[in-house]
Amino acid sequence: MVIPATGTQWQLSSGDVEAVVVEAGGGLRTLTVAGVEVVAGYPVADMAPSGRGQLLVPWPNRIRDGRYRFDGRDHVLPITERSTGNASHGLVRWEAFRPTERDDDRIVLVHTVHPRPGYPFALEVRVVWQVDPRGLTCATTITNIGRDVAPVGYGAHPYLALGATPAAQARLTVPADRVVLVDPDRKLPVGTHEVAGSPFDLRGGDRLGDRDIDNAYTGLERGPDGCWTVTLEGGRTTRLWGGPGMDWVQVFTGRSTPAGLGEGLATGIAVEPLSCPPDAFNSGEGLVALQPGTTWTGQWGVEIG
Repeated sequence: MVIPATGTQWQLSSGDVEAVVVEAGGGLRTLTVAGVEVVAGYPVADMAPSGRGQLLVPWPNRIRDGRYRFDGRDHVLPITERSTGNASHGLVRWEAFRPTERDDDRIVLVHTVHPRPGYPFALEVRVVWQVDPRGLTCATTITNIGRDVAPVGYGAHPYLALGATPAAQARLTVPADRVVLVDPDRKLPVGTHEVAGSPFDLRGGDRLGDRDIDNAYTGLERGPDGCWTVTLEGGRTTRLWGGPGMDWVQVFTGRSTPAGLGEGLATGIAVEPLSCPPDAFNSGEGLVALQPGTTWTGQWGVEIG
């Protein structure tokens, strides 16, 4: 028997909204409404390309040289992004998650991060995926089940689908007044700056044009519900929101590495809710020092216009 590359597939549905969540990495493979892609997914036979739909725990983005110092100890992680020489996107992307609750429109997946060289801490990651007629919600709790304080960050990597709309014609609204600039070779932070007057200013919902973006934004404007919302207007209007604790959002247009998005796959723009910026294990910015027995909680979702 040949199994899918991402393991067991769980379909969730509510009205015209359907999602497929996978065992490998506990991630989101597809999200559609009436059969039309809302997130740019990938075929069941494939591994998740370019991080599509994956969860990024216990850190998102990159750690410089895979090295960091925490609570008085130095740690060295495996280099997982050879092109930049960094440790990238956490430890759970390819690991199996197990279901603990299951309904037609909802599933709860759990994974245990065991101590290992470079990350000698123990975590339980619990993810709740749920769909309703408005879209999808992802709620995550990370619990320190070890005996030591653990450094923790979170991110998710959905691509909002563009359909037949060229990226240059799409309108992306990011309600953030600051952006993390990175060096072009290693994609590591070099400073955080105001977006005003720069090509990174996406507050007005202008067309993307020739912008090539792979940057984290912060200083996010939140609504009365405490959530920020990024809006993509292409063939349809799609909104991705982040709740309290999600203080950054990464935007990746993929233009500098088009081959990395997967030849022949549906095009999309990655809009990634984050609890911390790149290299937070070294800067400490947004990093959670999770005490034994305590839990971090974060929530984000996709709404269909």
